[in-house]
Amino acid sequence: MSVFGSIMSAIFGHGAKAQPAPSSQSLPREPGTPPASAGPAAAPLSQVDVEAILSRLASQNKEKLDWRRSIVDLMKLLNLDSSHFARKELAKELHYAGDTNDSATMNVWLHKQVMIELEKNGCKVPDELKR
Repeated sequence: MSVFGSIMSAIFGHGAKAQPAPSSQSLPREPGTPPASAGPAAAPLSQVDVEAILSRLASQNKEKLDWRRSIVDLMKLLNLDSSHFARKELAKELHYAGDTNDSATMNVWLHKQVMIELEKNGCKVPDELKR
């Protein structure tokens, strides 16, 4: 799996857990009518709120991670490899044109681009995370 694919999978997995579909028993219905069928088990991607999921994960993490600005901390929060090699691979996947040995510049670009790509893939991402 690609590095970006791992990021998406980690976020979407937490989103599905955070937004379960209601069961047919919990839906109100008229007496004598059959129960309605329950919806899909996971929320549609457009309902996956990246900020809410990552904020919840950060609140449960012992380490103080600046996931809103740091690609390294974002990857750590998702329990992914955040090594320079992994970030270079992510940069390659996302078509980074700069110098991958300039990790500070690359990291800033990666964080922004990951948020943009998450939105392109149907997630809800606040504008301030895409700057």
